[in-house]
Amino acid sequence: MSDLAGRFRELWDGIAPVGRDADSGGYLRYALTAPELRLREWFRAQADHRGMPVSEDGNGNLFAWWGDPPTGTQANDAHATGTRDSSTQDRDGPTRGGAVLTGSHFDSVPHGGAYDGPLGIVSAFLAVDELRAAGATPVRPVVVAAFVEEEGARFGVPCLGSRLLTGEIDVDRAAGLRDAAGVSFAEALGHRPAGADPALLGRFAAFVELHVEQGRALVDADAPVAVASAIWPHGRWRFELRGEGNHAGTTRMADRRDPMLTFAFTVLAANKEARLRGAHATVGRVAVEPNATNAIPSKVTGWLDARAAEPETLHDLVEAVQAKAAERARRDGTALTVTPESTTQLVAFDGGLAGRLAALLAAPVLPTGAGHDAGVLAAHLPTAMLFVRNPTGVSHSPAESATDDDCTAGVVALARVLEELACH
Repeated sequence: MSDLAGRFRELWDGIAPVGRDADSGGYLRYALTAPELRLREWFRAQADHRGMPVSEDGNGNLFAWWGDPPTGTQANDAHATGTRDSSTQDRDGPTRGGAVLTGSHFDSVPHGGAYDGPLGIVSAFLAVDELRAAGATPVRPVVVAAFVEEEGARFGVPCLGSRLLTGEIDVDRAAGLRDAAGVSFAEALGHRPAGADPALLGRFAAFVELHVEQGRALVDADAPVAVASAIWPHGRWRFELRGEGNHAGTTRMADRRDPMLTFAFTVLAANKEARLRGAHATVGRVAVEPNATNAIPSKVTGWLDARAAEPETLHDLVEAVQAKAAERARRDGTALTVTPESTTQLVAFDGGLAGRLAALLAAPVLPTGAGHDAGVLAAHLPTAMLFVRNPTGVSHSPAESATDDDCTAGVVALARVLEELACH
């Protein structure tokens, strides 16, 4: 085992037990709950060990700085206004004085995998270690980030921390988001979120997020690392179906107004419409009231996750599913309400930056159907992603995996990228 692989394993073993469910082997690291808070303390300890001051943006996002940390919320370069001036912003990489941001998130989906999110943070700290050991000196600060509520598993909106930082979500809406227990995001955070911070965001000249691949493209390509080209447009829609609750044993079939029938038809329609379009549709979450075995439901709520390669395809898919659900609701005597909870447009990562990194690493370039904080930040600064091979191709599951050798290759690749962007 190489020295770097050994250091990766040591860091990884330090966080691996946190939030792991003994029965499923998956992780329950919901945003701002005890396991995720423990990881945030681990983040602070790792930053402190490296002499990297940690700042917060008031939205739950953490930033560890190697070189020139911020003072309060004030920036000390031309980006302090948060404007995008083409005379100072080079779309192929960071400008003079602009910090290079990297990192990812700690939170997980229910019973999720170990690598989705934390791999990007562990790799970022190790990449800083590699650069220091090689005697590299950053001309621009390197900043390791831990974004809050990327998965949206607790408060329902994915990439909540990056959306707040960039102003892509209303602060009052974000503050009022509630988890299944009725706890609001503001209560979990301990204060009202601060919202957009153009001064802080303006300090960053580029963002590079390393992430485990959520698919098998790198297995097929026989490569340990890739560069992302784009993120499919995607979103989440809440389908609320109301009917008439009644007794399962005394209500004639002809007299029922059962929203579960409408819901079941909607799930099948989503599957069919997605397959017809070469898109993805998933209903993985459902809530039933009163949720009793011997009662006809009065209300069924399901969440549709839809994704496609083109925005037009996604729009047509969701429209078709809504139309099928509405028609079935009329037949069943139920009422349908559809609410978009979050939508993300097609993200084409900065072509100049992605091409530059692919050439630097001699790595393949591939798209992804998974959402990331990088997809939010890409609308505000040059952004790229690196993927590390996942032998199983499975993600959001305990079966998600990566070998230590491939993770080490990811660290080396990220260190080369940070050296290229921050040390020259």
